[in-house]
Amino acid sequence: MNISGNTIFIPGGTSGIGLGLALRLQAKGNTVIVGGRRAELLDEIRSQHAGIGTVVIDTTSPASIAQAYESVTSRYPQLDTLITMAGIMLPEDLATEGSLQVAEQTVETNLLGPIRLVYQFLPALQKGEKATIITVSSGLAYVPLPATPTYNATKAAIHSFTEGIRVQLEKSNVQVIELVPPAVRTTLMNQEESPIAMPLEEFLEEVMTLLEKAGDAEQILVERVKWQRNAVAEGRYQDVLGVLAGRYRS
Repeated sequence: MNISGNTIFIPGGTSGIGLGLALRLQAKGNTVIVGGRRAELLDEIRSQHAGIGTVVIDTTSPASIAQAYESVTSRYPQLDTLITMAGIMLPEDLATEGSLQVAEQTVETNLLGPIRLVYQFLPALQKGEKATIITVSSGLAYVPLPATPTYNATKAAIHSFTEGIRVQLEKSNVQVIELVPPAVRTTLMNQEESPIAMPLEEFLEEVMTLLEKAGDAEQILVERVKWQRNAVAEGRYQDVLGVLAGRYRS
């Protein structure tokens, strides 16, 4: 992936990691379009950050994805990068009423959403000389957080999906990269001030450095996530799982 000169669509780019990456990528000389469900929030982003494009999209809705595709590709026919950032993270308790609905919503948003986005936008990405798809999994794809079982499962599935499409697209013009965040200080799980989460600015700076050096890299791994990412290979899986099992308990 070239770090500049791209036209990048980031559904789920209205806050946290998504917006942070959007602003940094724009500063590197990219045309950036962020997508989100709330038109008023998109208006605010557009007014505060000159040059950022916006489009309304609900990634749980195939119809909304199709509409966003038509809007983005008509306004930005040079589109060459898709970052599937949209996602939710909510705790589940099997004994608590309503947790099944949380699980189903998580699958719809975190798994079906990115899959639908890739299928929808791939034809446009394949028209150019070079293109990039960046999926967003998690360190929890490798060792799960017991408090969020379905979130972990969707991120493990995104990892597997990414591996599969990378092989299918290896002879095409499309590079496929998996971004693997650790816990980061964002609104996910109310971690804005969490001492166990990585400061957002620190995470974004390290990601941008890695993207600049990415070349043909398959994963973007900040140092903080390797504790989880490499746990199995290094024989630490049960130890890491034990640490994670103690988090977010009432």
